[in-house]
Amino acid sequence: MTGIADDPFAAAVRPLVDAMGGEMLPPGLAGADDVVLSWEGEDVVAVRLPQLAESLDHILAALERKRGVPLAELDRKAKQEVVRILEARGAFSVRHGVETVASALGVSRFTVYNYLNREKGV
Repeated sequence: MTGIADDPFAAAVRPLVDAMGGEMLPPGLAGADDVVLSWEGEDVVAVRLPQLAESLDHILAALERKRGVPLAELDRKAKQEVVRILEARGAFSVRHGVETVASALGVSRFTVYNYLNREKGV
């Protein structure tokens, strides 16, 4: 079998794994919590998913890269949009999610809760 770097299936799923903050490994190195992906009956690649807290950090970093400036430098409207995106992705179900997001945005937890409540029409 070719290495995962040379496999076309592994190359096809790499953008998804990278977007999740996961790690690709040879199937033989898969642990109990890893996901082994198969193609045409052959195990091709194992995917090690990040812990939820690591995922949130990865999502925040991706949002920052996409906007080209630190999230703390965004205006209020842009920060509200970031909170909407994060809520849709489940960021606030992670332990200390509100605190992590507040820190990244350079606002208080109270402000993040206000942004969340505004979206819910409270």
